[in-house]
Amino acid sequence: MRETHGDLDRALADIVAIRMQIARDTAFRGLGSATLAATGALALVVAGAQALLLDDPTARPVVFFGLWVAAAVTACLLIGFEAVRRSRRVHSGLADAMVFNAIEGFLPAGGAGLCLGLVFARFAPDQLWMLPGLWQVLVGLGLFASARILPRSVPLAGAWYLLAGLTVLALASETRHLSPWLMGVPFAVGQGLVAIIIHRHSGPGDGSTDGSTDGSADGDADADL
Repeated sequence: MRETHGDLDRALADIVAIRMQIARDTAFRGLGSATLAATGALALVVAGAQALLLDDPTARPVVFFGLWVAAAVTACLLIGFEAVRRSRRVHSGLADAMVFNAIEGFLPAGGAGLCLGLVFARFAPDQLWMLPGLWQVLVGLGLFASARILPRSVPLAGAWYLLAGLTVLALASETRHLSPWLMGVPFAVGQGLVAIIIHRHSGPGDGSTDGSTDGSADGDADADL
């Protein structure tokens, strides 16, 4: 009986390993272009509101970054909800593994961004002007890290975030002031670029053309497992 249980456990472990490997080698189709574009619009709305309501963002860093953290959390929730919903439809039985792989690609960059914010706030509050540029660089690195499961053009968006972050650092270094537009515009353009790339590579199940074969192939593979 113990040997039977041991064989069953090994078989289940092998199935999990196979599913994870298939998920790593399968293009992730859980992102929705409309949702990504909406997060870019959200960045512009927050930047505009801050430009109108905050006379001196540098003097009120808690309010400035608090609004951006809230916007980032909202964007992550929107993208995450859409990713889970679409993955269950497109990737079928591999949905959980696919979503996990997508999160795994962005998690290091997200964790680094959070840690940087905490360290700057605690030990170098006079250097907080660097955070917007650094966050943009980290988003770019996260896109590069996830390129293996996203459309081939996604590194272009990663390059945009990387160059935008470095440019923001250079511009902000002249005044060392916080600017809503130096935060909002790069994210709006970057999210819009990712949305365009995802839309161009999505299939019929996603609202475009080439995905019926891919989606059905994914579904067949999931059903086999």
